[in-house]
Amino acid sequence: MTQTQTRPSQPQATGGNDHVQISDAGPCRKRISIRIPKERVSEKLRESLAAISAEAQLPGFRRGHVPAALVEKRFGSALRSEAKNQLVASAYSSAIDKANLKVVGDPFSDTLGAVEIKDGQDLAFDIDVEVMPEFALPSLDGIPVRKPTMSMPDEVVNDEIQKVLINEGQLESREAPEAGDYLTGHGIMTDAEGKEFYNIKGCVVQIPTADRNGKGMILGVMVEDFAKQFGLPKAGESRTIKTKGPENHEVEAIRGADLKITFTVDRVDRIIPAKIEEVVKNNGMTDDLQLREIVRGRLEQRVMIQQQSVMRQQIAQHLLKNTTIDLPQRITSIQSQRNLERRRMELMYRGVDPQKIEEHIAELRSSSSEVAVRELKLFFILNKAADEFQIRVEEAELNGRIAQIAQERGVRPDKLRQELIQRNQVGAIYQQLREHKAMDAILQKAKISEMSAEEFNKAMAEESSV
Repeated sequence: MTQTQTRPSQPQATGGNDHVQISDAGPCRKRISIRIPKERVSEKLRESLAAISAEAQLPGFRRGHVPAALVEKRFGSALRSEAKNQLVASAYSSAIDKANLKVVGDPFSDTLGAVEIKDGQDLAFDIDVEVMPEFALPSLDGIPVRKPTMSMPDEVVNDEIQKVLINEGQLESREAPEAGDYLTGHGIMTDAEGKEFYNIKGCVVQIPTADRNGKGMILGVMVEDFAKQFGLPKAGESRTIKTKGPENHEVEAIRGADLKITFTVDRVDRIIPAKIEEVVKNNGMTDDLQLREIVRGRLEQRVMIQQQSVMRQQIAQHLLKNTTIDLPQRITSIQSQRNLERRRMELMYRGVDPQKIEEHIAELRSSSSEVAVRELKLFFILNKAADEFQIRVEEAELNGRIAQIAQERGVRPDKLRQELIQRNQVGAIYQQLREHKAMDAILQKAKISEMSAEEFNKAMAEESSV
């Protein structure tokens, strides 16, 4: 992949006579340089001062009668900050509209925070934006797709019931931990110079089980020799883990850094699975047969989702293989964060256990740049396909997807929605729905071949070995 050369545009005037220059800052990225003339800056500051003066009330003065000089002294910093924010927002919005930029995500700037607004001076600043790259989609008609038929053997139902019993089990305090036990404590992550990235009380780590071969996760980072470094600390004891920062962590300063993670244990717990009769009684069921029917129904729905996901993955692979896009070799923190959220929502949609989801996300952080760039490429492709199909996502669809995920996780939809809002993840659900609808529109045009799961797995294995 080649780096796009910077080609500045000719300066142009936007609404309000702002001077704007747009240049390439790399693949999928534009730099917008804006200069707002001093006349507009002074006018905005006067407007802001007048607005505050009309409402200002200080001891010894009636509301609206505080001298302008005193208002400036008392509220000047807030006044200038608000005026700057309004000018920047207005100029930025006008610039992208006039340039017809297809902006993806939020704008960002490394220097805007240090720019000061002053009466009688131009306000000049740079803002970077991620934009939709120019590329052509391959033909979306007749893409070959294999559709596996899936069964529901009793062993799968039994395994799921065991998971239910564990999820509804009790924590039993332990003096000394063993494999599979959970340790709650205080985790701190720093780099070699002592810069602190995370300082979290109440975080949880799990002692790796034998099948993990010593690999474990701490503060969202997967550590290959975690068991060896961490050992089996008791409550009150501390351990220090040293590792390299994952290549695709959403915090850029963590990538490749020499990390030191200190964890102080507060308590050690083991999950004791609930008895099946307790689960039946607590959930208002008649007997364990009803529990089995409910679990089987949930699994059948999950199988349908899995079947659809497998078909969508084939569409995604076809699009990735047959689309050429100029992309950055090293993705930004914003792009990395979006990749991780897209994957997290996809796993939640498939009904994957929350602990397994976070382990998968930790693995993705440690994956190669090639994997991260492929995820970014797919994001752009599906966005363009959704535009071509004029895909829209209604509020009812968004609520339905949240309710579906909530059912899988065993929580109330309103509680999950509030959690998603607090974590700023509703946008990721919207994006997931839009992408799924785009792929389903392509599937309607696809050439689908049904086959058994065994035939499907064999065909996919042969294809991947080529």
